[in-house]
Amino acid sequence: MKSGDKMKNQPYVPLKVTSSFPKPLMRTNIVTKQQFLIVCPKQVVSHEFFVISDGRRRVFSDEDGLIEYGRQKILNPLTVSYINLFINGILQPKMNYQVEEGKFNLLTEDIPTEGTPIILQMITYY
Repeated sequence: MKSGDKMKNQPYVPLKVTSSFPKPLMRTNIVTKQQFLIVCPKQVVSHEFFVISDGRRRVFSDEDGLIEYGRQKILNPLTVSYINLFINGILQPKMNYQVEEGKFNLLTEDIPTEGTPIILQMITYY
């Protein structure tokens, strides 16, 4: 047998221990049973207001809604849960618009070009 074969498959044992280490402290967290209360709304209603930009105006009212979608109203923001504004399909940050009952204003420097679709989505949870 060669001298290298003796050590094969043998655990490493240091010849001299230079310091002593404490045994590792392992703590386990005891998790108690938790209860979660999930409240789902009974009903969710989504209202949309559709308008096409004329390239000049920043203020849109109930009368500007597309008649192809039926009678549309811009609801009072105090009576809805969420309001989202999409210009050309892009969700706009809240700081870009202001909504009042019956109208909304664009607060941006630029105005959407003529023919750009604008959708005001109003969601209410009951």
